[in-house]
Amino acid sequence: MDDSTDSAIAAKLRELRAEQGLTIEALATASGVSRAMISKIERGEASPTAALLARLCSALGFSLSTFFADQTTAPSPLLPRREQPVWRDPETGYVRRSVSPAGSPSRVDIVEVDFPSGARVSLPPQPQRGELQHVWLFEGELEMTVGENTHRLSPGDCLFMPLGRGHIFYNPGKTPARYAVIFERQSIPYAKELP
Repeated sequence: MDDSTDSAIAAKLRELRAEQGLTIEALATASGVSRAMISKIERGEASPTAALLARLCSALGFSLSTFFADQTTAPSPLLPRREQPVWRDPETGYVRRSVSPAGSPSRVDIVEVDFPSGARVSLPPQPQRGELQHVWLFEGELEMTVGENTHRLSPGDCLFMPLGRGHIFYNPGKTPARYAVIFERQSIPYAKELP
């Protein structure tokens, strides 16, 4: 991950924490992430893993998708691939690309993921806000654990689940998995009018 991405994550985390009037200590207690680690992330000195960032987002009442949504870009119906925000998890190397144009009035958000062979990411339960997601596998293999149930996906398969339940993404295959996650948000506080 480059310094600009670290800086953007640091600024967004500080902003969201401040908006809610939370101290670093309060966020640490709510998320189970150490005060020292939160402080390092907010200063841009540490790159959070997907699992750690998901815990912070959950404590702040956001999904990862909402966290990465660009609310400052002028709305446009087209987001060219070269301009789509990309984030790499420093722990597993998985690459997350935000495909949906920012600021649209849609409640749907699409993310493309390249998930390395053998990678595993556990995401904690999120606050129940009525958000839903579909995981649609294009290439490779993917094993999804949602609650007590484990689902094995092959190319073309699509799994539906509420976002609020904790889940585990695992690639048991020998090649990278490529899939889309389609989120449906309950509300869109930052939606703007498209031109």
